[in-house]
Amino acid sequence: MPQNVLSTDTPAQDAAAPSPRPRKVPRIVVLGGGSVGLYVARRLRKKLGKREAAIVVVDPRPYMTYAPFLPEAGAGSIDARDVVAPHRIALKGVDVLQGKVSAIAHGDKKITIHPESGPDYEVSYDQLVVGLGSVSRTLPIPGLAENAIGFKNVEEAIAVRNHVLNRMDVASSTWDADRRRKMLTFTFVGGGFAGIEALAEIEDMARYATRNYPTIESEDLRFVMIEGAGRILPEVSEPMGEWALEEMKKRGIEFHLNTFLSSCEDGHVVTSTGVEFDTETIVWTAGVKANPVLKESSDLPVDKMGRVTVKATLQVEDENGEIVPDAWAAGDCAAVPDLLNPGSFCPPNAQHAIREATQLADNMIAALKGQQPEEYKHKSVGVVASLGMYKGVAELFGFLKLKGPLAWLAHRGYHVMAMPTGNRKLRILVGWIGQFLMGREIVSLGSLHDPRDEFRKASVPPKPKNEKVDQRAESSASRAEKG
Repeated sequence: MPQNVLSTDTPAQDAAAPSPRPRKVPRIVVLGGGSVGLYVARRLRKKLGKREAAIVVVDPRPYMTYAPFLPEAGAGSIDARDVVAPHRIALKGVDVLQGKVSAIAHGDKKITIHPESGPDYEVSYDQLVVGLGSVSRTLPIPGLAENAIGFKNVEEAIAVRNHVLNRMDVASSTWDADRRRKMLTFTFVGGGFAGIEALAEIEDMARYATRNYPTIESEDLRFVMIEGAGRILPEVSEPMGEWALEEMKKRGIEFHLNTFLSSCEDGHVVTSTGVEFDTETIVWTAGVKANPVLKESSDLPVDKMGRVTVKATLQVEDENGEIVPDAWAAGDCAAVPDLLNPGSFCPPNAQHAIREATQLADNMIAALKGQQPEEYKHKSVGVVASLGMYKGVAELFGFLKLKGPLAWLAHRGYHVMAMPTGNRKLRILVGWIGQFLMGREIVSLGSLHDPRDEFRKASVPPKPKNEKVDQRAESSASRAEKG
C-alpha cells in the first residue's frame, strides 16, 4: 500500500485551510460514474476491504447510463429508468459525490468539484482514476446550438421521443400544408452507430404511432439522415453497412451521404450539396470528444484529441513515455493502445469501456501490492445494432453475420447481459415481455421538460407589499357550491 498522504479537503476558494491530518487508509478517487467509473469502483470495492482503501466516485449525475440502450429508451421500447443504474444502489460501500469535476491538479493530488449548490471544494487523493467519458462534438454551424439536440444521455433520448410525438400531435390538428410538412420532417446528422440506431428506432416508433392519428399517414413522415462519409455504420463491414442502408431506404428514410450540414437557422436546413428543406427536429449524433476539462483544466498529459495518454496497462504516461505515478485512465476519455491492431487505439464503446475498467481495477490492486500490472488486450466479440423493432444487423466472432430478427435478438441479448445489476436486467426483461403482450406505449409527456409551465400561467401577479393578501381556509368544492 502507498504511504498515507495529507488530506486537505476544503472549499477551493478558502485560503485559510485547516491543518491537514493523515488519512488512516489510502483514498482512491474515481472521476466519472459511467461505464468505466462504475465498474472500476465496484471491482475495487469487491477486492479491497474498507480498511485497505476508501473509494470515492464523483459524477454530476446520480446514476450511470447504459448508452447502448438509449435508442430503445428513446423509442419507448425500454423504460427510461431501466437504462440507468443508480450509483447509491450499484455502488455499495463507495462514497458518491454529486458534482462536476472542474479542475484536476495531479501534481498536488487534488481535484476541484463544482456542486449543483454551494461553493466549489477540493478533494485530495492517493490514487486517481479518470473515467470522465465524452461529450458531443459539435461544430460552429449557424443555428446548430439553437435548434439541435444531442443523443448522448437519457434526458436527451426522452426529450427527442417526446418532441417527435408532440410534433405529430400538433401536426394532426394543423391544416397549413407547409407548417405540417415542417413539423413532420425529422433530421438526424451523423451516420455512425449512435445516429443510425437513434434514427431507426425513432422512425420505427413514429410510423407505429401513426395508427393512432387518423389525419396522419405513415407516408407523411419524412426522416432524413445527413452523413459526411460515403457510407453508414463504419463499425461493420461494408457489405453489412450497405445492406442496412438499403433496408432503411425501403422504409422511406432519406439519406444524403458525402454531405455536410452547412446551416440550420430557424429550422431551415442547408447542406453542402445544396439540398434545402425546413424541419422542426434536428438530432446531432456526429461524433463525440473527450471531456474538455482534461484539456482545459488539468495537468494530466493529453493527446491532440484531448484524451489522456495511457500505456496498455491503463497507467497514465507523459510525452516521454514515462508513467505518471498514481494516475489511471480508461474509456472514451483515454487513448488506450489497441495491442491487437498496432498503431491504433481502442474504439470508444461500451464493450471496451467495461473490460478496460475491469483490467484497470485489477492492475491498480496489483500495483498497490507491489506486483506487475498486465496490459489490456481484448479481441472484439463483434458489433450488434438495432434498426427498430425486430430489425438489426450484427457481426459476431469475426465470421457470424446476422440480419433482421436474429441480429435484433443478438443485440438485445448481449446488452441486457452487460447491463449492470440484476435488478435492471430483470426490469428490462419484464418490460420487453409487457411490450410484446400489450404493444408499445405511445404518449408524449412534453410537460416533463418544463413541469412548472402550467402553474406559472395559472398564477396571478403578486400584490404590492403594503397590501394584504386575502386568504381563507376554504375548499374549492365548498366555494363552488356557494357560487
